[in-house]
Amino acid sequence: MPLHDKNTVRGFFKEAVYASSDLTVSAPKYQFPKAETDPRHAYAIVSDEMLLDGNARQNLATFCQTWVEPEVHQIMDLTIDKNMIDKDEYPQTAEVERRCVHMLADLWNSPDAANTIGCSTTGSSEAAMLGGLALKWQWRKRRQKAGQDTSKPNLICGAVQICWHKFARYFDVELRQIPVTADKLTLSADDVIAACDENTIGVVPTLGITFTCLFENVKAISEALDKLNKEKGWDIGIHVDAASGAFIAPFIQPDLVWDFRLPRVKSINASGHKYGLSPLGVGWVIWRDAEDLPEELVFQVDYLGGNMPTFALNFSRPGGQIITQYYNFLRLGREGYKKVMEACLGHAQYIADEIRKMEIFELFYDGKGGLPGASWRIREGVNPGFTLYDLADRLRMRGWQVPAYPLPANLNKIVIQRVLVRHGFSRDMASLLIADLKRSVDYFKNHPVSSPSTQKESGGYHH
Repeated sequence: MPLHDKNTVRGFFKEAVYASSDLTVSAPKYQFPKAETDPRHAYAIVSDEMLLDGNARQNLATFCQTWVEPEVHQIMDLTIDKNMIDKDEYPQTAEVERRCVHMLADLWNSPDAANTIGCSTTGSSEAAMLGGLALKWQWRKRRQKAGQDTSKPNLICGAVQICWHKFARYFDVELRQIPVTADKLTLSADDVIAACDENTIGVVPTLGITFTCLFENVKAISEALDKLNKEKGWDIGIHVDAASGAFIAPFIQPDLVWDFRLPRVKSINASGHKYGLSPLGVGWVIWRDAEDLPEELVFQVDYLGGNMPTFALNFSRPGGQIITQYYNFLRLGREGYKKVMEACLGHAQYIADEIRKMEIFELFYDGKGGLPGASWRIREGVNPGFTLYDLADRLRMRGWQVPAYPLPANLNKIVIQRVLVRHGFSRDMASLLIADLKRSVDYFKNHPVSSPSTQKESGGYHH
């Protein structure tokens, strides 16, 4: 008779993970498992699946932060159990959220930062929708007071992110999107005014266009709307979609007037998890004055013994991202954020300068005057033997995710390739990217994959 039974021995000696019975068969994928699994085995299965994702640090397509300090990891672990919506149970998390709101109002030059109003969100998309809703309700209240029709609201924008198309569809607003042209890659004040009428609820300039990285001229649009108000009596507010630019312009271009220094700017949204440097899952919307948020959009909720106001679209949300946002504000301050953004811009301009030296490419954006990035296209009349889509695929073999895509309508025959530089990307990584890009171009010289005709069809170059 054995000295110990099998279960007792397993308690002393853990079997090798990849020799276990759990990992010698396929893991359940579409049916709920019947039995328990050893935590080491379950972890091995899940972590191995994640190997098939791209390396986030080499993802030069995303605006979202992919590197954080060790202290941020610790804070996220510390706060994993906090539901930020439950302000009665977690009052200090609520207090930290309030501090962030007022700090951002101060950063964006609110006339009364200590008494303004705003909230955290899951990201810029939710924050943008809240800003749009406030504009719609304010417009409707003015029209109702004057006994006028409220059935045909419209919103004016340029090359916006898809969330504004969602807003227009979800909340029954006509989206008057002004197309980009070769001469006008950003919203012009004249085009905005031409699109306005008495049913316009607001205008949405973007501080950091997704497609081009450019900042739109909020001040010029604001001044044109001021003039229109005097002429027509149309009091049209501005919501600035500053998902990325709101954490860049204040530190790099402090004299650029785009924020609450303009009275017509009623609200601003930003992504804390982009250039705010926090982990994924936090955005912000701030109103210039408390009265710019209609009281009808604020709900008083009796929750777990406490009464609290809420005006976000989502309810239960993790609190860790908010706490780490506050950590970043304390950790970096204006000085630290300035250093981070200067480094990002410097790396982006280095990449642009290296691309400029390659005769087959033409720079589309050189990393100056907007977001930390660079973009390029294949020079007109040049057939290098590949398209930018081919180049993107080749770079992916080395782990780099460098997207190629057509510009928006009216310019959609132009295909560009773009990189975004974020905190966590070094000059050494930039030089490695350039080296891999040059190697890829050399490869296609010897192994061409396209002819001039296919170049035209796939947007490699255009006439």
